[in-house]
Amino acid sequence: MFLAMNRFKVKKGSEADFETVWRERDSQLTSVPGFVTFSLLRGPDREDHTLYASHTIWNSKADFEAWTRSEAFRAAHRNAGTNKPLYLGHPEVELFESVIELSMDDKAA
Repeated sequence: MFLAMNRFKVKKGSEADFETVWRERDSQLTSVPGFVTFSLLRGPDREDHTLYASHTIWNSKADFEAWTRSEAFRAAHRNAGTNKPLYLGHPEVELFESVIELSMDDKAA
């Protein structure tokens, strides 16, 4: 398993617009080999921003990397620059490879 996360500091008062951008975007993810799941997470409120994280899980790092080089990736991110007024600074990318996994399926075994 491979996890890719982007953290965004969304300006106070822009939360609804930011969520709408993500809700209405043509992500293309469900057609990409190796894609498992996507979540947009809302975190704590701070004085000048609300923290958000976009979170995708992939079967492998190679699947994620293939996605970042694909036409589907370019299409999904085509208008990303127009949303910069909604957040402070640049998104912070964090990438993780799984070293231990545990699921409810393990309980049944």
